[in-house]
Amino acid sequence: MRFCFPLKVRPDRVDEYKARHAEVWPEMLNALRDTGWRNYSLFLCPDGLLVGYLEPVNFEKCCADMKNHLVNIRWQTEMSPLFELRTGGKVDDTMYPIEEVFHLD
Repeated sequence: MRFCFPLKVRPDRVDEYKARHAEVWPEMLNALRDTGWRNYSLFLCPDGLLVGYLEPVNFEKCCADMKNHLVNIRWQTEMSPLFELRTGGKVDDTMYPIEEVFHLD
């Protein structure tokens, strides 16, 4: 299945966000692969709108498994200040799938 989710990077932190994703930690990449994040991409608008796309077998499970992964906890601690968070919590807590309403194969 395909899943898409939105997040919001603070507009004044967009450049820092892009720089950090140019050098994602190898152990973070391995954790994503190990927890089922397949064909994963992030798309960033100049205003900070971030759209994630992935094709996991089970979206809820891969998110839950990643949320508890030690390297992800470290990564999210460093990345959270770059985001506008709706709940005031952690980035992982604000991810929700966007409904797909059209697909051309």
